[in-house]
Amino acid sequence: MTRNSSSGNMLEKGVALLDCFSSGGGPFRLTELAGRAGLTKTTTFRLTGELVRLGLLERDGDGYRLGGKLFELGSLVPRRSSLRETALPYLQDLFEATHETVHLGIRDHHDVVYIERIHGHGAVQLPSRIGGRLPLTCTGVGKALLAFSDGELVEEVLAAPLRRLTPYSISDPLRLRTVIEQVQASGLAYEEQEATSDVSCIAAPVFDGGGIAVAAISLAVPRARFRPAQLAPAVRTAALGLSRALRKGN
Repeated sequence: MTRNSSSGNMLEKGVALLDCFSSGGGPFRLTELAGRAGLTKTTTFRLTGELVRLGLLERDGDGYRLGGKLFELGSLVPRRSSLRETALPYLQDLFEATHETVHLGIRDHHDVVYIERIHGHGAVQLPSRIGGRLPLTCTGVGKALLAFSDGELVEEVLAAPLRRLTPYSISDPLRLRTVIEQVQASGLAYEEQEATSDVSCIAAPVFDGGGIAVAAISLAVPRARFRPAQLAPAVRTAALGLSRALRKGN
Protein backbone atom coordinates (compact mmCIF):
# COMPACT_ATOMS: atom_id res chain seq x y z
CA MET A 1 0.00 0.00 0.00
CA THR A 2 1.40 3.42 -0.97
CA ARG A 3 1.63 6.33 1.41
CA ASN A 4 -1.13 8.21 -0.43
CA SER A 5 -3.53 5.26 -0.40
CA SER A 6 -2.79 4.66 3.29
CA SER A 7 -3.47 8.33 4.11
CA GLY A 8 -6.68 8.22 2.10
CA ASN A 9 -7.82 5.12 3.92
CA MET A 10 -7.22 6.74 7.31
CA LEU A 11 -9.08 9.86 6.14
CA GLU A 12 -12.06 7.71 5.19
CA LYS A 13 -11.99 6.09 8.62
CA GLY A 14 -11.83 9.50 10.28
CA VAL A 15 -14.85 10.66 8.27
CA ALA A 16 -16.65 7.43 9.21
CA LEU A 17 -16.11 8.28 12.89
CA LEU A 18 -17.45 11.80 12.44
CA ASP A 19 -20.42 10.42 10.50
CA CYS A 20 -21.37 8.37 13.57
CA PHE A 21 -22.77 11.57 15.04
CA SER A 22 -25.15 12.27 12.12
CA SER A 23 -27.97 10.29 13.75
CA GLY A 24 -27.45 11.86 17.17
CA GLY A 25 -25.19 14.35 18.83
CA GLY A 26 -23.66 11.94 21.30
CA PRO A 27 -21.66 11.77 23.43
CA PHE A 28 -20.56 8.27 22.47
CA ARG A 29 -18.07 6.05 24.24
CA LEU A 30 -15.08 4.67 22.37
CA THR A 31 -16.64 1.22 22.05
CA GLU A 32 -19.85 2.74 20.66
CA LEU A 33 -17.92 4.71 18.05
CA ALA A 34 -15.93 1.63 17.06
CA GLY A 35 -19.11 -0.37 16.60
CA ARG A 36 -20.94 2.37 14.68
CA ALA A 37 -17.98 2.99 12.35
CA GLY A 38 -17.06 -0.67 11.95
CA LEU A 39 -13.50 -0.08 13.17
CA THR A 40 -11.28 -1.83 15.69
CA LYS A 41 -10.96 -0.28 19.15
CA THR A 42 -7.25 0.33 18.53
CA THR A 43 -7.87 2.25 15.32
CA THR A 44 -10.75 4.15 16.90
CA PHE A 45 -8.61 5.13 19.90
CA ARG A 46 -5.85 6.44 17.64
CA LEU A 47 -8.18 8.36 15.33
CA THR A 48 -10.27 9.92 18.09
CA GLY A 49 -7.08 11.19 19.70
CA GLU A 50 -6.10 12.90 16.45
CA LEU A 51 -9.60 14.31 15.92
CA VAL A 52 -9.61 15.72 19.47
CA ARG A 53 -6.18 17.30 18.85
CA LEU A 54 -7.52 18.94 15.68
CA GLY A 55 -10.65 20.25 17.42
CA LEU A 56 -13.01 18.07 15.37
CA LEU A 57 -14.00 16.04 18.44
CA GLU A 58 -14.16 16.92 22.13
CA ARG A 59 -13.96 14.72 25.23
CA ASP A 60 -17.14 14.62 27.29
CA GLY A 61 -16.49 12.55 30.41
CA ASP A 62 -15.99 9.00 29.21
CA GLY A 63 -17.31 9.83 25.74
CA TYR A 64 -16.76 12.00 22.70
CA ARG A 65 -18.85 14.65 21.00
CA LEU A 66 -18.41 16.82 17.93
CA GLY A 67 -15.89 19.62 18.38
CA GLY A 68 -16.35 23.34 17.98
CA LYS A 69 -14.12 23.42 14.92
CA LEU A 70 -16.79 21.58 12.92
CA PHE A 71 -19.40 24.16 13.90
CA GLU A 72 -17.08 26.97 12.81
CA LEU A 73 -16.43 25.33 9.45
CA GLY A 74 -20.06 24.34 8.92
CA SER A 75 -21.26 27.90 9.47
CA LEU A 76 -19.00 29.02 6.61
CA VAL A 77 -20.52 26.70 3.96
CA PRO A 78 -21.59 29.33 1.38
CA ARG A 79 -24.89 27.80 0.30
CA ARG A 80 -26.17 27.23 3.80
CA SER A 81 -24.87 30.41 5.44
CA SER A 82 -26.17 32.76 2.73
CA LEU A 83 -29.56 31.02 2.60
CA ARG A 84 -29.88 31.10 6.37
CA GLU A 85 -28.97 34.79 6.59
CA THR A 86 -31.47 35.71 3.88
CA ALA A 87 -34.17 33.55 5.48
CA LEU A 88 -33.86 34.72 9.09
CA PRO A 89 -36.13 37.81 8.84
CA TYR A 90 -38.90 35.70 7.26
CA LEU A 91 -38.49 32.93 9.82
CA GLN A 92 -38.64 35.47 12.65
CA ASP A 93 -41.77 37.06 11.16
CA LEU A 94 -43.39 33.63 10.95
CA PHE A 95 -42.50 32.93 14.55
CA GLU A 96 -43.88 36.27 15.73
CA ALA A 97 -47.13 35.59 13.85
CA THR A 98 -47.63 32.11 15.28
CA HIS A 99 -45.34 31.57 18.30
CA GLU A 100 -44.83 28.01 17.06
CA THR A 101 -41.60 26.19 16.17
CA VAL A 102 -40.22 27.29 12.79
CA HIS A 103 -37.89 25.22 10.61
CA LEU A 104 -35.80 25.92 7.53
CA GLY A 105 -34.48 22.87 5.72
CA ILE A 106 -32.68 21.86 2.55
CA ARG A 107 -32.38 18.52 0.78
CA ASP A 108 -29.36 16.23 0.91
CA HIS A 109 -29.96 13.05 -1.09
CA HIS A 110 -33.06 11.41 0.46
CA ASP A 111 -32.94 13.46 3.67
CA VAL A 112 -33.87 16.93 4.82
CA VAL A 113 -31.09 18.77 6.67
CA TYR A 114 -32.26 21.50 9.07
CA ILE A 115 -30.21 24.68 8.85
CA GLU A 116 -32.31 26.83 11.19
CA ARG A 117 -34.88 26.30 13.91
CA ILE A 118 -36.70 28.80 16.12
CA HIS A 119 -38.32 27.23 19.17
CA GLY A 120 -41.98 27.92 19.80
CA HIS A 121 -43.46 28.81 23.17
CA GLY A 122 -43.88 25.69 25.25
CA ALA A 123 -42.24 23.73 22.44
CA VAL A 124 -42.67 19.99 22.44
CA GLN A 125 -39.86 17.51 22.02
CA LEU A 126 -38.96 17.25 18.33
CA PRO A 127 -36.46 15.01 16.52
CA SER A 128 -35.27 17.95 14.42
CA ARG A 129 -32.14 19.92 15.28
CA ILE A 130 -29.90 22.37 13.44
CA GLY A 131 -27.52 20.31 11.34
CA GLY A 132 -29.60 17.18 11.88
CA ARG A 133 -31.32 15.18 9.19
CA LEU A 134 -34.57 13.25 8.82
CA PRO A 135 -36.13 11.33 5.92
CA LEU A 136 -37.80 13.46 3.26
CA THR A 137 -40.88 11.27 3.44
CA CYS A 138 -41.56 11.69 7.18
CA THR A 139 -41.50 15.49 7.49
CA GLY A 140 -43.41 18.47 6.16
CA VAL A 141 -40.22 20.17 5.00
CA GLY A 142 -39.11 16.95 3.33
CA LYS A 143 -42.38 16.42 1.50
CA ALA A 144 -42.31 20.00 0.19
CA LEU A 145 -38.75 19.50 -1.06
CA LEU A 146 -39.59 16.13 -2.60
CA ALA A 147 -42.74 17.33 -4.34
CA PHE A 148 -40.85 20.17 -6.00
CA SER A 149 -37.74 18.23 -6.96
CA ASP A 150 -37.00 16.59 -10.30
CA GLY A 151 -39.07 13.58 -11.30
CA GLU A 152 -36.11 11.24 -11.16
CA LEU A 153 -35.67 11.83 -7.43
CA VAL A 154 -39.34 11.16 -6.77
CA GLU A 155 -39.18 7.84 -8.61
CA GLU A 156 -35.92 6.96 -6.83
CA VAL A 157 -37.48 7.60 -3.41
CA LEU A 158 -40.66 5.71 -4.26
CA ALA A 159 -38.64 2.72 -5.47
CA ALA A 160 -36.63 2.46 -2.24
CA PRO A 161 -37.92 1.11 1.09
CA LEU A 162 -39.67 3.97 2.88
CA ARG A 163 -38.18 4.66 6.28
CA ARG A 164 -40.55 4.95 9.24
CA LEU A 165 -40.03 7.05 12.35
CA THR A 166 -43.46 6.41 13.89
CA PRO A 167 -46.41 4.10 13.17
CA TYR A 168 -47.93 7.02 11.23
CA SER A 169 -45.01 7.36 8.79
CA ILE A 170 -46.05 6.57 5.23
CA SER A 171 -44.73 3.20 4.12
CA ASP A 172 -46.91 2.65 1.04
CA PRO A 173 -45.36 4.07 -2.19
CA LEU A 174 -48.77 4.52 -3.83
CA ARG A 175 -50.04 6.55 -0.89
CA LEU A 176 -46.87 8.64 -0.88
CA ARG A 177 -47.25 9.32 -4.61
CA THR A 178 -50.77 10.61 -3.96
CA VAL A 179 -49.49 12.84 -1.15
CA ILE A 180 -46.76 14.25 -3.41
CA GLU A 181 -49.34 15.07 -6.09
CA GLN A 182 -51.48 16.85 -3.48
CA VAL A 183 -48.48 18.93 -2.36
CA GLN A 184 -47.74 19.85 -5.98
CA ALA A 185 -51.34 20.96 -6.48
CA SER A 186 -51.69 22.99 -3.27
CA GLY A 187 -48.14 24.21 -2.72
CA LEU A 188 -48.37 23.07 0.91
CA ALA A 189 -47.13 19.90 2.61
CA TYR A 190 -48.63 18.38 5.74
CA GLU A 191 -47.24 15.87 8.23
CA GLU A 192 -49.24 14.36 11.08
CA GLN A 193 -47.30 12.46 13.72
CA GLU A 194 -45.04 10.96 11.06
CA ALA A 195 -41.80 12.22 12.63
CA THR A 196 -42.82 12.21 16.29
CA SER A 197 -46.02 11.60 18.24
CA ASP A 198 -48.55 14.34 18.99
CA VAL A 199 -46.98 16.85 16.59
CA SER A 200 -48.28 18.06 13.23
CA CYS A 201 -46.47 20.14 10.66
CA ILE A 202 -47.25 22.34 7.69
CA ALA A 203 -44.58 23.39 5.17
CA ALA A 204 -44.13 25.33 1.94
CA PRO A 205 -41.35 25.20 -0.67
CA VAL A 206 -38.86 27.98 -1.36
CA PHE A 207 -37.61 28.73 -4.90
CA ASP A 208 -34.79 30.87 -6.26
CA GLY A 209 -36.18 31.31 -9.77
CA GLY A 210 -36.48 27.74 -11.08
CA GLY A 211 -39.07 25.05 -10.60
CA ILE A 212 -36.94 23.07 -8.15
CA ALA A 213 -37.29 23.92 -4.46
CA VAL A 214 -34.00 25.03 -2.89
CA ALA A 215 -35.42 24.94 0.64
CA ALA A 216 -38.65 24.68 2.59
CA ILE A 217 -40.11 26.45 5.61
CA SER A 218 -42.35 24.74 8.15
CA LEU A 219 -44.25 25.13 11.38
CA ALA A 220 -44.31 22.27 13.88
CA VAL A 221 -47.30 22.42 16.20
CA PRO A 222 -48.73 20.20 18.95
CA ARG A 223 -51.75 18.39 17.51
CA ALA A 224 -54.04 19.87 20.15
CA ARG A 225 -53.62 23.35 18.66
CA PHE A 226 -52.93 22.50 15.01
CA ARG A 227 -55.18 24.72 12.89
CA PRO A 228 -54.09 24.36 9.24
CA ALA A 229 -56.54 26.95 7.89
CA GLN A 230 -55.07 29.59 10.21
CA LEU A 231 -51.43 28.58 9.88
CA ALA A 232 -51.23 27.93 6.13
CA PRO A 233 -51.37 31.61 5.01
CA ALA A 234 -48.52 32.53 7.37
CA VAL A 235 -46.31 29.66 6.17
CA ARG A 236 -47.07 30.43 2.53
CA THR A 237 -46.32 34.13 3.03
CA ALA A 238 -42.93 33.38 4.62
CA ALA A 239 -41.95 31.00 1.82
CA LEU A 240 -43.05 33.42 -0.92
CA GLY A 241 -41.20 36.29 0.74
CA LEU A 242 -37.98 34.29 0.98
CA SER A 243 -38.38 33.11 -2.63
CA ARG A 244 -38.66 36.73 -3.81
CA ALA A 245 -35.60 37.72 -1.79
CA LEU A 246 -33.57 34.87 -3.28
CA ARG A 247 -34.59 35.77 -6.82
CA LYS A 248 -33.52 39.38 -6.27
CA GLY A 249 -30.16 38.19 -4.97
CA ASN A 250 -29.43 36.09 -8.07
